[in-house]
This record gives sequence, structure tokens and C-alpha cells, in this order.
Amino acid sequence: MSELTDLQVYKFGGASVKDAAAIRNLRSIVVDHAGGRPLLIVVSAMGKTTNALEELFGLAYDGLDYALPLAALQNFHLSVAAELDMAISTRQLPDSGTPLAPTLPELLTELADRLATVGQGDYDRQYDQIVSYGELLATRIVAHALEAQWVDCRPLIRTDHSWREGRLDWPTTERNVRAALPLLLATGPVVTQGFLGGTAGGATTTLGREGSDYTAAIFAYCLRAESVTIWKDVAGLLNADPKIFADTVRYPEISYRETIEMAYYGASVIHPKTLKPLADRRIPLRVKSFVDPAAEGTIIHECQHPLLAPAFIRKTDQCLVSFESKDFAFINEENLEVIFGALAQARLKINVMQNSAISFSVCTDFSERRIARLLELLREQFTMYYNTGLTLFTIKNYDASSVARLTEGKKLLLEQRTRSTFQFVCK
Repeated sequence: MSELTDLQVYKFGGASVKDAAAIRNLRSIVVDHAGGRPLLIVVSAMGKTTNALEELFGLAYDGLDYALPLAALQNFHLSVAAELDMAISTRQLPDSGTPLAPTLPELLTELADRLATVGQGDYDRQYDQIVSYGELLATRIVAHALEAQWVDCRPLIRTDHSWREGRLDWPTTERNVRAALPLLLATGPVVTQGFLGGTAGGATTTLGREGSDYTAAIFAYCLRAESVTIWKDVAGLLNADPKIFADTVRYPEISYRETIEMAYYGASVIHPKTLKPLADRRIPLRVKSFVDPAAEGTIIHECQHPLLAPAFIRKTDQCLVSFESKDFAFINEENLEVIFGALAQARLKINVMQNSAISFSVCTDFSERRIARLLELLREQFTMYYNTGLTLFTIKNYDASSVARLTEGKKLLLEQRTRSTFQFVCK
């Protein structure tokens, strides 16, 4: 394997490739900012395509007619390709000796054929096979717009069979990536998919919603990249979502540790798993605006900084589940072991937890299927209650005024604070 120097990894999310105009803007960013250095570009599904694919899969799984939404998705991608003057029926790629990429119509036909085989059972496995087409379609179009090499990431990023949140086999992934990509990157930009991986048997897995940031970090780690840049529709890493909170503050620089904690609590700019592989190799992460590419943005790296402005993080569609022992026994370590085991089996992640003498409560992202599984596992041992449609707020680096501002007028169902973090669940 030949070593690369000055390798940049760019990640473009759905908003930055939502239509032909956005893809032309992406092309301008690459031309103006890559500086001729080796460049790997990780791309998400276009606009709201993942949501559309989820709807298609749900209809197919339930045995309902999905012809109209499928036609809409096909026409959308074909129209964008046509606007970019893409010769959709031919394979026009650099002569790199690699297998030819599928054409756009071939990918759309594959998707239709996959949908026709969807049936009851293995919900999460089938979900991954369908929803993955968003990234495959988007990258095929972006690669054409850039006249770049298209690479299927699924044979490279090896995961286990944890559908919808594949766990990485790091040694195999690193070997695959370092064997396949350096020579291609030496010839020009390479475009590949975020969010996707593959099993040893060739099945497609996904890395969790918004997992393309994580994909960029995986490639950067494996290839010892100089830096990763995530191109967003905001000015950088902000202390709050500007669509929800007024008077947001941009952090010019911030440490890996602070950002990891914000991402863990649900900050929407960075996927929670992104930072660790970058921190392990001291690879800086830049968050920049594709609307204003020349703006400073934010750099996330190993650094010291004074106390930061409080960060406000909101997670919607939360579920508060409470467990009570049926015989009024204390919630002790043995009971907690049973509860945690059931939560793991149901694949529910705890966002906040709190216990009293005879009850234990957890706040988790709501999934009707997974909550039903949890009830099935524990109803014999515990009396269980749950509320849905809730919101979890987190204030990182809180002070009295920030707590007062966020809790005013809200009915709090659970609250918790540590030295630097205040969290509460409300209706």
C-alpha cells in the first residue's frame, strides 16, 4: 500500500446534495477548497430520501401498495441526473482498473426488485437492505458531477449483523480500506457512501441514523488523514440548534472531550461515534458551512479553552419508562441487572436514568416495536408505566440563568444534574 500525504476527507450531508443546484455548489467547494490534495468525499442520501425510503419499506413490509412513492423517488433522482447532464445509461468512469459502477437506472431497478421481496420477519435486516439505496443513488450522481471515481463502501467497512447499528470490525475494515483506496486517491477524488457497511457474507448494514459523520471518521482513521471536514448548513458547531433557540453562539474551537459529551447528549451537528477514532489519531475535525464556505467554522481538536457558553440540546420523541417491583422490594443490583439485560435485548438506549427505593425510570428514544419487546420481557417481574411524546433537554456547562430560561413554564417529569450537566424530561 502506498502512503498518502495531506489526505482530506470531506463529508456532505443530505441538505448539501438535496438537488442539482446543491450538487453544483458541492462541486465548487471541492474545486475551491481541496487545493489539489488527495480527497475522499463521503456523501449522504439526497435531501429527505432516507425518510422516503423508510416510508417505502414500511408500505412494502405491511403488504400495501407503494407504486406511487416509488415512482416519485425514481423520478426525483432521474430528474436531478438529467439537470446535471448525466448520461444515466452508460458507465462513464476513469480507467482505474476497478469494477464499473452500476448506472443510475440499474440501482433504481435493484431497489424495486428488493422492495418486491420484502415480507414479514427480520424487520431490521430488511430495513437496511432498502434504506441503503439513498446513499448509493446520491453518490452515483455526485461522482458524475465531479468526474470522480465511485467506490462502494460496503465491501470495505466490515460490520457484524447488528442491523440498523452495525458494530465495526476495525482490523478487517482497516485492512480493506488501506488495500483498496490509496492508489485510487492518488489519481483523483473518490466518492463513497456514508452510513453503510457490510457483513462478511455480503449483506448490507447501516451504522445508525445520521451515521455518515461516523463513516468519514472511519475512513480518516484507517487512512491517517490530515483532517476531516463536515459541510453543514450552519456556521460551525453552535451551542444550540438555531432552528429552535435564538441567539446561538458559535464555538471557534472546542476539544474532543467537550464535543463527545455534547454528541452523546444528542447535539445534532455531530454523530456520537464520530469523535473517538479521530481523537485516537489526533485528526482534527472541521465543521464548515456549505452556504458560506469561506467562513471560519469550528475546529475540533485537542485543545484547552476557558469555560464554554452553555450548550442547549433537545431530543424529541422520547419515552419515559418506569419499573416498580411488584412485591415492594427495593430496586437493588439484581433487579437492575435484569432491567438492563432486557433493555439491551430490546435494543433500547438509555438517555437518562433515575432510581428510588422501589422504582427505576429510564428515558429512551421511542420505538413502538422495541418498547413492546421490553414490556414482553419484564411484565412478569415488574409493574411498568410509560409516557410517550416527551422531550429531553440537556444543558451542558449550565448556570442558574440557563436552567431558569429553559425550564420556565414546563412541567418536568424527571430532572437530574451533575457538576456540569443539567437534564430534564418534560411534556
